[in-house]
Amino acid sequence: MATPDLSDVKRRMDSAVDTLKKELNGLRTGRASANLLDPIMVESYGSMMPLSQVGTVSVPEPRMLTVTVWDKGTVKAVEKAIREAGLGLNPSTDGTLVRVPLPELNQERRQELVKVAGKYAESARVAVRNVRRDGMDMLKKAEKAKEISEDEQKKLADDIQGFTDAHIKQIDQTLATKEKEIMQV
Repeated sequence: MATPDLSDVKRRMDSAVDTLKKELNGLRTGRASANLLDPIMVESYGSMMPLSQVGTVSVPEPRMLTVTVWDKGTVKAVEKAIREAGLGLNPSTDGTLVRVPLPELNQERRQELVKVAGKYAESARVAVRNVRRDGMDMLKKAEKAKEISEDEQKKLADDIQGFTDAHIKQIDQTLATKEKEIMQV
């Protein structure tokens, strides 16, 4: 076993934060975002495909999304996938263009979205802590195997804790920003 690689620990923590940001981008805030439709899968010719592979999503107005479907045969499947995605959206079709108006968010729905955002953030915090635990275990094993000294182990453990604190802070800031965005009327 070689000396522990802190860049891998940092990369894995960065990945947890990036995942959180992607998940939060998918939450509807009252403003249209092309990312809102990213998780939607469309049944096309017998297989499931991401919406982005069957059409182009654009934001012509602040409260409207449009999907320009490339293949006329998949228009109904796209409309059905958006309607059944559980996002509370009701698309309408005009030829190969699927219009997706975003309804006004009421206070109750905003609070639900804040709770969902909080769950995403907690998952990211858990992921960061798991990476920290793995890194600390790696350090203890390296010290036991006499690959690093006790002083090196303590210094590296402090570095890992510093990464953890920084990433948790970044998660909290990202969540606070998203909560503010959701609650804006």
